[in-house]
Amino acid sequence: MRFRHPDGSTVHLAYCTNVHPAETLDGVLAQLRDHCEPVRRRLGRDRLGIGLWLARGAAHALDTDPSALRGLRTELDRRGLEVVTLNGFPYEGFGAEEVKYRVYKPDWADPERLDHTTALARLLAGLLPDDVRDGTISTLPLAWRTAYDDERAKTARGALLTLAERLDAIEELTGRSIRVGLEPEPGCVVETTHDAIAPLTAIAHDRIGICVDTCHLATSFEDPHTALDALTEARVPVVKSQLSAALHAEHPHLPEVREALAAFAEPRFLHQTRTATAAGLRATDDLDEAVAGHALPDGAPWRSHFHVPLHAAPAAPLTSTLPVLKTALTRLVGGPAPLTRHLEVETYTWQALPPELRPRGRSQLAEGIAAELALARDLLTDLGLKELP
Repeated sequence: MRFRHPDGSTVHLAYCTNVHPAETLDGVLAQLRDHCEPVRRRLGRDRLGIGLWLARGAAHALDTDPSALRGLRTELDRRGLEVVTLNGFPYEGFGAEEVKYRVYKPDWADPERLDHTTALARLLAGLLPDDVRDGTISTLPLAWRTAYDDERAKTARGALLTLAERLDAIEELTGRSIRVGLEPEPGCVVETTHDAIAPLTAIAHDRIGICVDTCHLATSFEDPHTALDALTEARVPVVKSQLSAALHAEHPHLPEVREALAAFAEPRFLHQTRTATAAGLRATDDLDEAVAGHALPDGAPWRSHFHVPLHAAPAAPLTSTLPVLKTALTRLVGGPAPLTRHLEVETYTWQALPPELRPRGRSQLAEGIAAELALARDLLTDLGLKELP
């Protein structure tokens, strides 16, 4: 979906396909048929943007076979779909029964991460619509915080500098500009937007910036105004933003709130949980650690890294951090010029919701994703952006 900003630039809105498990190229093509095109039809649009997730196997198949890449591009066009952004964070196995810490491997100190991201950049240059010159990729925020020492930090920095050089070469070859954004996430080396400033200013290359995920921003209790002001002052580019909402519990000391939270503690994904205290953030790596005992103080609200549907906050006594998303979006695209032009709805946890909230079948999932995109569309038009055909 495309929108005209009051300054005349085009802002793109997509939804991320990492909600649909697929490790192979055939799986990606099935996603387009079974999920992406039905979402477009439910929205009544001739064209729908998707933030494509390509697992290692699918990316390799496309990168080594130009005809396969042309075939994917043809299939996108045929189904009324377009790609201007990729989700390069998960490497493989994102649809496994247990993902947890595995999603952070390989990290930016491992050569596989550089090779994979370079391949994604080449592929995106070939997938961009004919009238679009700029593409973006979100990626792992360096590494999970453990087993990351000065030597690995030096290696990661070198890998990102090499990536920037390769992105320069891709533009020289194709005329397409691809940028990559580190996506701060709780528990990682770069947990917050503030954590991103030092490594990104050290790299000091405009092709390497930040991806602001509004669920992660909220989980770490970052104020959107403060965060985006600091990024602007440091001249760190906001490459893209993922529109998502975290799980919020206002009164975690109450037994009924703990019980409600426990229903979201599930075995597939990691749900880092945070609370803000006078001494700073207190944290657990997962939600079950928080609800099981006294790992976190419960005198102030808790937030958990669980991407809940934008249009459907959990029932009381829980809610979502949609207000944080709205505030961030106002700053991202509501000013005289957009801070970023690529927005991506990223609720990958539909099938991890408590059983009574999960969609039953493809049709209900498509309806839910379409409802999220409709909400995001309305937020954009309320900010003065005009939806384009």
